[in-house]
Order: sequence, then C-alpha cells, then structure tokens
Amino acid sequence: MKKLITMLEERYDEMIQIRRHLHQYPELSFQEKNTATYIENFYQGKAVDMETNVGNGYGIIVTIKGGKPGKTVALRADFDALPIQEEADVPFKSKNKGVMHACGHDAHTAYLLVLADCLIELKDELAGTIKIIHQHAEELPPGGAKSIVDSGHLNDVEAIFGIHVLPIAPAGMVGYRSEYAFNGRSYFKLKINATGGHGSSPHKANDAIVAGAHFVTAIQTIVSRRIDPNEIAVMTIGSFDGKGTFNVIKDSIEIEGDIRYSNYETEQVIKKELVRIVDGLEAMFGVDNQLTYKPDYPPLYNDPELTDFVANTLNQVNDQDIKAVREIARLSPSEDFAYYTEKIPGSYFFIGCSPKGVDQPYFNHHPKFDIDENALLVAAKSVGYVVTNYLS
Repeated sequence: MKKLITMLEERYDEMIQIRRHLHQYPELSFQEKNTATYIENFYQGKAVDMETNVGNGYGIIVTIKGGKPGKTVALRADFDALPIQEEADVPFKSKNKGVMHACGHDAHTAYLLVLADCLIELKDELAGTIKIIHQHAEELPPGGAKSIVDSGHLNDVEAIFGIHVLPIAPAGMVGYRSEYAFNGRSYFKLKINATGGHGSSPHKANDAIVAGAHFVTAIQTIVSRRIDPNEIAVMTIGSFDGKGTFNVIKDSIEIEGDIRYSNYETEQVIKKELVRIVDGLEAMFGVDNQLTYKPDYPPLYNDPELTDFVANTLNQVNDQDIKAVREIARLSPSEDFAYYTEKIPGSYFFIGCSPKGVDQPYFNHHPKFDIDENALLVAAKSVGYVVTNYLS
C-alpha cells in the first residue's frame, strides 16, 4: 500500500495531463471511439489481459492478475461526455463543438488509468485479481453498465467499487452513503389523440391541449398524495409539445417526463398511479392515449458491509490529502453503476472537487462545471487504499 501511494503521488501530474487531454476531446455516449482507442493504447504492451468492445458499445475490461491467489475485485470509471457547449474558462476547453465533459468522467478515467498502471507494476505483490472497467455511455439510457454485466465478464467478481467527483465539498473530502445512495429513474411519453377543429366551434372538436393540461396538474397528486413522505419521489414534465395555430384546436399533443424514486416500491406506486390517471383521462375527455413508460436506471444500492469497509479504511489511513471522510445524504440524480450493484456487492462513493476560492460551484452537467484537480489524487489514493486493503 505504501509503495502504491508513493507511486500515485509521483504520477499526479500525469493524471492532470490525461484529464486535460480527455477534456479537450469529449465524445457523446455510444460515440466514444477515439476515447476508447486512447484508453486501449494506454494499456498496450502491459502485462494485462484486455477485452475491448465489451457490452453494447466501446466498453473495455482490463484484468490485472496478482502474483498470489485471492479475491477478485472490480473498479469502474465511465468515459462519455454530454451534449453541452462548454462555457468554463479553462485553457483546455473542449474542442468538440456542443460536447463537454460536464460531469467529470474525464477525471474518473484519468485517475483510474494511472491507478491501474501502478497496480500493474505491483501486481506480483498483490493477492487476487483486479478487473478495471472503463465504461462507455453512462449518460444515455440504456447505458453501458447493464450490457457489461450481461456480458458475463464480471461473473467471478466478488466486490466492485467506483467513485464520482461532486462539487459538494472541497477536494480532500470523501463522502459515502450506505444502502440507497442514488435515485432510480424512469422516462415516460404520453401522446394524446383527440379531435381537431376551429377555435370558434369547440363543441365540434375535442381539445387535446385541455386534456394534456389536466394531466399535468393531476400527476402532481401522485407524489403529494400517494407516496410516503419519508420516501423520495420527483415527477418532472420536461416537454409539452402542443405547438399549433392560435385559432385551431389541436388534435394531438405529446408530453414527456422524468421520474425519480428512491426504491423499487416507490417506482411501482408511481407507475400504477400514472397508468390510472392516463386511463381516467380517456374516460373524462373522450381522448385516445398512448403511454410509453421505460425504467432507465434502477436505484443505486450500496452494500452496507462494503460501505462500512470503505469508510473504516479511509478513516484509518492518516493521509494528508484525505482530509475528511463523512456520511452524506442520499443524492437525487441517477447512475447506471446501479446495474453493477444489483448483481455484485459494491460501494460507490464520492470525491469532493469544488474549485478553490469558489463559494457556489457549478454542479455537474452545467456548462461552466469545473473541478479542483487535487480531486484526482484524492480519488486515486482513496480507491487505491480500498482495493489493496480489500485484497489483503
């Protein structure tokens, strides 16, 4: 462990260089061909087994076999970017128009590449096997995680760990959350088909916009009146497509929305009530509805024993770069790391990355999102401590 930490400190500048290179050349989910090639080239000639094009895209799994028998553990970092035009004032700004690493996946990939390379150098001293997962397409459902799990490449893995940089604290803070840590997410689209007509003769038509407006109001009662107040649930209407002409009654509209929930039971209640309101809409307004409902990512469940292990390990290391380790509140976003922890005991924890001197940092997915690059070393050390302690 001491050798590993020293090596990481010596290669901190390399982590920054990799992160900045990837930041300049971001690629969207399922389109990360050049990023995948960059990662593959990094491992060329090293004493590892490498599988490419794993899952439904450019997924990569690198297997590091230790010199002694032991457990098998996996570490994961994602490498896709977002369809956002960057506004951050940095010298390594994105060169791909309309695409940006606005979620920190460039940082995830940079720290894990260097950490993996250090573990490769030390592999003869390791007891067990480490599988490094460089995952494509975290941002766009169906995502890459589920397909990698379904590929069977992780069937022998006994534990999996991952991190996410978040500007919820300065670099040096590591946050953890046992049991449910991220919300699940579902998508829905409702198409309402009615009867169009002249604005002067509503009695001869059947207005899809009126039915849609009622739907938008009615579904607000699902969270307020059907969900336990102690649970987390959010329903968002993101698109109401009813554009037409001012004096024409619309015959058809489409509504799209986003649903977040803290556990499977809450998701089932929301789905049941959503269907019931849609069915009632047909009876009330005489319209014909087409409802599409798709669960995207499940709630992310952190194994309590492994999460305690992470917290205890990091609380005991006495490292100058890891200044605080604390439990944080459950987070409302979604993350397809949840597919790994559905099948494999795992823990997904968080690395503070708020830029220095900024009181209110821009959160992930903002066009001005940026990080304190000290978070790279904190991430590498934290995961390094965890994996070596787990294998020992």
